[in-house]
Amino acid sequence: MERNRVWRLHGIRPAICIGCIRWGTDYLMKATSIPNFIFVQVGEPYNDHNCWERPEDMDTPRTPYAISKEFPGSEVAAEIAAALASSSIVFRHTNYSYSQDLIRRATRVFYFADKYRGFYNGTLYPWVCPFYCDFSGYQDELLWGAAWLYRATLIPDYWNYVVKNAYNLGNYNEFGWDNKNAGINVLVTRLNTSNSGLFIGNANKFACSLLPESPTKAVDYSPEESNNRVVACGGGVMADKNRFRQLAKGQVDYILGSNPLNLSYMVGYSGYFPQRIHHRGSNFTFH
Repeated sequence: MERNRVWRLHGIRPAICIGCIRWGTDYLMKATSIPNFIFVQVGEPYNDHNCWERPEDMDTPRTPYAISKEFPGSEVAAEIAAALASSSIVFRHTNYSYSQDLIRRATRVFYFADKYRGFYNGTLYPWVCPFYCDFSGYQDELLWGAAWLYRATLIPDYWNYVVKNAYNLGNYNEFGWDNKNAGINVLVTRLNTSNSGLFIGNANKFACSLLPESPTKAVDYSPEESNNRVVACGGGVMADKNRFRQLAKGQVDYILGSNPLNLSYMVGYSGYFPQRIHHRGSNFTFH
């Protein structure tokens, strides 16, 4: 009920949110439908980036690229496994059959990513670089995939994989498309499993790096934003779960319009949002 109330406050209906997730998972299911073969990119990056026109008018080659046993790409494969496993949790109580399909596919894709290890960059370098190069390697994605598979299935083998390979984790204070280290640490500490203490220290460091008042802050905030475990960040700064919820809510509110411009950065939300976003289809007038 609480989750639905939050969605209503932001004008989003739960059914639509689930539909958005399925739009992505359906695509990933199709891309991984052939065992040990994953379609990872459509289109050539240089031609695609140089063709700034609406998609309906594009006539550049839409060449598909794939990874396989002979041409591996553990980063992208393990990332897909993580996406499918985490999404299965969303559908568990609304579409159990589909949820199980996602788990089975995630399991297969993760096995492929781990058994046939190799760099995405090495396999498809001329077609993925410099735009989509992976710089942090594939170890973080493998751990990310295993952690989500454990979260979705509670199969001990996945947890053992995470613990065994924890030494491969790098910097704690980054989380993005290329580096999953911070996400792994935070996710694992929520699993309440033996040995999760291995990750708590790094998770706390990451949490402290986000707080505006923390002496170890590693991010910058707009002036308006500088305002059940307690994390000690040093310098007398202590933060509990309510402080982190407040921080997260402040960031979402900022995106949705509580900012100096009173502008919603989510297109279509509220009455004032960007009309010409950085999107080739949006840069042209339609009649």
